[in-house]
Amino acid sequence: MQETPRRAEKNPERSEPESVERESIPFRDVERLVDLLKEKDVAEISVRSGDLEICVRATVPGASQQVVPQTSGVTPESSGETASGAQNGHHEVRSPLVGTFYRAPAPNEGFFVEVGDRVRAGQTLCIVEAMKLMNEIPADVSGEVVEVHVEDAEGVEFDQPLFSIRPE
Repeated sequence: MQETPRRAEKNPERSEPESVERESIPFRDVERLVDLLKEKDVAEISVRSGDLEICVRATVPGASQQVVPQTSGVTPESSGETASGAQNGHHEVRSPLVGTFYRAPAPNEGFFVEVGDRVRAGQTLCIVEAMKLMNEIPADVSGEVVEVHVEDAEGVEFDQPLFSIRPE
């Protein structure tokens, strides 16, 4: 069954004017990246054009999963930091959805990050699986990982702290 794309509804609170168009990557270009990934036998290809970035990653043979990049759990309604996080100067990266937390890209692979690692904003920290979709959770600040709040393969709730980062 093929889903019909839905049109984005107009949001009266949106700050950008209607005449501004968002950048997009044509599907044929994405297909070319996938073909290049297969031809060159590489694990990952990332391409950036302005504010738009796409990352195509090979999957482990036999695994059927789709990776969907997510923004961190910081929203205008929540600062992304708890009172204790704000007191000690650490920034908390929170889960943007309910799902299963994974520290590694695949079973038997190393973790994305460890306590003590320096990370940059946008770097993948973990994956939260929800409804068979693998959602990459990026760091929203650069700094040092000082704490991992969740065990690998543990369930997480919306807005649950995942990592504490000491900002640079």
